[in-house]
Amino acid sequence: ATSAVAATPVPQPRIVVIDRAAIMQFSKAGQDIAKQIQTYAAQAKTDLTAQGRALQTEGRALQQQVAILAPDIKAKRVAAFQAKEQALQGAAQKKDEQLKAGLFAARQQMEKALGPILQTIVKERGANMVLDKQAVVYASNPAFDITGEAIQKLNEKMPSYHVTLQAPPAPSSAVAQK
Repeated sequence: ATSAVAATPVPQPRIVVIDRAAIMQFSKAGQDIAKQIQTYAAQAKTDLTAQGRALQTEGRALQQQVAILAPDIKAKRVAAFQAKEQALQGAAQKKDEQLKAGLFAARQQMEKALGPILQTIVKERGANMVLDKQAVVYASNPAFDITGEAIQKLNEKMPSYHVTLQAPPAPSSAVAQK
């Protein structure tokens, strides 16, 4: 069996290069996704900042009251305030996770749309290997780079994408057990 594998000639590599980061940054859908994520993030920051300011005001009022409150009432109010602080931190973390999950899902959809495009370009060019530009140390000819063509075809196929915020994927059972 080893001699049969060794006897099979290795095909001559015919390589094209793609810059995935440039596709995400310069395609219409990639720009649309980035703009939506920035809008969602700015809205979340505005909401959380307002809640944070209200909490700070409440904290200052509580500090002024603690000296005159009975110990049991003081403990209840401090505990309630700390619960509000933790809830705000939790809300901020949840919103961040939703943004990341929405961005991840959007990028997956772009990759899904890009797959057949790359297959077509590779076939047209007679290539048998695609490398990410980040992995290429030197190329003697810019004709290897198919990024522009891929962006153009992706723009035709997917000119925009609606980002939806979503809950992050649940941790797998192996990760949860650690």
